Amino acid sequence: MSETKPFLCAPQEGKAIWHFGSLVVFKATGEDTGGQYWLAELSCRRGYGSPVHVHTREDELFHILEGEMSIEVGGELYHAKPGASVFLPRDVPHSYKAESDSVKALVLGTPAGYENWFVETGTPAERPEIPAFDPSTFPDFGAVMASTEKYGGKVLGPPRD
Repeated sequence: MSETKPFLCAPQEGKAIWHFGSLVVFKATGEDTGGQYWLAELSCRRGYGSPVHVHTREDELFHILEGEMSIEVGGELYHAKPGASVFLPRDVPHSYKAESDSVKALVLGTPAGYENWFVETGTPAERPEIPAFDPSTFPDFGAVMASTEKYGGKVLGPPRD
């Protein structure tokens, strides 16, 4: 673990990544926190979501700032509205989906490390906006699955309808 120092990430700062039709702005990374955690602000549109997957190395927490998300964890479906937080423990299958026209959420991962998957499979954001949904710009799905396994993740099934 490296030495950590206090830092400020101002409202318009952070490492911004376009990731599969979302904007992910990292407010803290493992590099900033001595490997303790990462924190990102996720902005997306209705329908954005993940396949059913599991993390073996970290826990996650979603805190909804704007809009609504459905988050399934261990077979239980939660409908999260602004102000709600949903905990996703490691080794428990989960998925999520934006249920409103737009969503903004904070996503916390602990310990750090998995944030590097977003960087590896995303594109540096050219502007602080949600990109157009264009699957032709996405990397090969097989490569994405292999890369998530490198970070202790595993895709178990398709996204929920």
